[in-house]
Amino acid sequence: MLQTTCSVLLLAAVTAINTASGAFNCPQKYGQFEDPKQCDKFYECDEGIAKEKLCPDGLMFDPLNRKINKCDQPFNVDCGDRIELQSPKGNQHCPRKNGYFAHPDSSVCHLFYNCIDGEYTEVPCTPGLHFDEYQGTCVWPESSGRTGCSKIENKLKDGFECPKEAQADANGQAVAHPKFAHPQDCQKFYVCLNGVQPRELGCSLGEVYNEEDQKCDAPENVPGCEDWYKDNPEVNNNNNNKNKKQRRK
Repeated sequence: MLQTTCSVLLLAAVTAINTASGAFNCPQKYGQFEDPKQCDKFYECDEGIAKEKLCPDGLMFDPLNRKINKCDQPFNVDCGDRIELQSPKGNQHCPRKNGYFAHPDSSVCHLFYNCIDGEYTEVPCTPGLHFDEYQGTCVWPESSGRTGCSKIENKLKDGFECPKEAQADANGQAVAHPKFAHPQDCQKFYVCLNGVQPRELGCSLGEVYNEEDQKCDAPENVPGCEDWYKDNPEVNNNNNNKNKKQRRK
């Protein structure tokens, strides 16, 4: 009886000390639990002993996440009253070491940075959309609420612009990314992303663009481009080698 009483008193004393010092009390013997004030801090409990941990800079702790790693992007986590965060450890391009961030030039709304451990990758939105940092994705301009965005130039240096009329396939359905032959260069062609933003692309050496079949093809299959590579020594040598191998067979 005396031993039991002493154990209870000792546990009460330890609890009182932890509460007074601000130490975290594990609600269960094992598991990960959020800090009551800081959204990117959590505690890992083992045998009822709490170990303080931080999410990677830029990520937040989500107690509802069923994964072992419960740190996630801010737009996926409801922090509630846990409004405090660790000090930023970012750089020029990444305000924090991890996350999706708007382009540092506020007028550039169609590009954003994907930061992983302080290393960034510039990512373009689908043409016509703007990046919304609060949602972590690209949305329609009116949904992003961003102002002062510069207009994206939809004309290439050679003057090509995507036709306003939608291109239809054999079934009469609008083509999402229509292609067009280059007017002077048989090897090149244009792609209109979402029908509005032009990109100049090219076929592999030895091939030309077949507008009828919407693909790169052999020159002899495209009227007007049969002799496109006739003065190209590299292509001619490759063709001669192929012909020799075929004759040997």
